[in-house]
Amino acid sequence: MGPVGKTVAVVMVAMSIYSLWVMVERFIVFTQAKNQSLKLLGALSNLLTRGEYGQAIEVTKKYKNSHLAKVIAAGLLEFEASRRDKRTVDPELAVEAARQGMDRTAMITVAELKENLGVLATIGATAPFVGLFGTVMGIIRAFEGMAKSGGGIASVSAGIAEALITTAGGLLVAIPAVWAYNYFQNRIDRFTVEMSNSGSEMAIYFMKEAGGANEKAVG
Repeated sequence: MGPVGKTVAVVMVAMSIYSLWVMVERFIVFTQAKNQSLKLLGALSNLLTRGEYGQAIEVTKKYKNSHLAKVIAAGLLEFEASRRDKRTVDPELAVEAARQGMDRTAMITVAELKENLGVLATIGATAPFVGLFGTVMGIIRAFEGMAKSGGGIASVSAGIAEALITTAGGLLVAIPAVWAYNYFQNRIDRFTVEMSNSGSEMAIYFMKEAGGANEKAVG
């Protein structure tokens, strides 16, 4: 294998190692998000029923890797702050502030979950072409050797076979990267739905709380 082929091989090894690191890192992040979210929901239900916002916010801080914890905490903080603000006369404004806070946090969380996934997409798209480049350069080198030696096609068959290794290597790097990218995108889609559902449920909860507080104030 010539200098170009060796360089291409080194590049593909680097791409493979980096994509593997991204796969492992994202898998850990997503697994923690799922597990912590399940624990969070169980811990929050009683606190929210009793209206203990402060305790509920403290609980969300214990599950920093939970995507749902971030959304729920944002809603609780905004709702509580708006209720304490003397300028917020209409309870619906507190609910709307909480809803907007949860929406903003959900978008930020989705962006965080997508971190480094662009690398997998890039590697999946470019690795085959990097390997193909190595193959083309290897074939050119093999035919140049045939021209200099004056041999037939048999004399370059070994060189061509060697050059094709980089194409196979490119596919070997790209296929897992594409699979992983699609897998993580599907999980992000599920997390997005979960955050949207939790946000809607919290908004309904805040409306009930605001309505109850308003009735007490009138009474």
